[in-house]
Amino acid sequence: MLKLVVLISGGGSNLRALLEATRDADYPARVIAVGADRDAEGFEHAEAFGIPTFTVPFSSFADREAWGDELLEQIRSWQPDLVVLSGFMRLVPPRVVEAFSPRLINTHPAYLPEFPGAHGVRDALAAGVDETGASVIVVDDGVDSGPILRQERIPVLPGDTQASLHDRIKPVERRMLVQTILDIATGTIDLTEKTPA
Repeated sequence: MLKLVVLISGGGSNLRALLEATRDADYPARVIAVGADRDAEGFEHAEAFGIPTFTVPFSSFADREAWGDELLEQIRSWQPDLVVLSGFMRLVPPRVVEAFSPRLINTHPAYLPEFPGAHGVRDALAAGVDETGASVIVVDDGVDSGPILRQERIPVLPGDTQASLHDRIKPVERRMLVQTILDIATGTIDLTEKTPA
């Protein structure tokens, strides 16, 4: 059984999908803790499933390195098999990447390497492309630049706004995250072959 620590910053819709998947006794992973860099709405999902939560507020630390050190200690205390960034909106410091990668994965609302960074949906619309996508990657020290584990194309429709396009991407991200973790747990995806670039 794969033990997961999930990090969130917002509403936690991917977290919710993952928690629902773990209701199935045959799903070979369990969320053992949920962390955030702020008081995130998504903690409600963790609480509903009886999952412990922790917060490491960025504003409470002198710099990114000090924050990262505390984040690292909090995650390590749970001894996870896999750390999942699920709508976590901060770049994790190199020390955290070094400690966990390649067992540190992230979802991204674009077909990487297209449109990396915090505004993948907005950037795709601004570029006027006909399609974008969603990706699940191994986190490395770059910005959305790690090895790609799974991705899928999603069309950009006439009249799409950031909200409407993101609303179509999110269900794909959720499905891919649940499947990717299943594949990691069953050995279909071998993370030892996925070292950061």
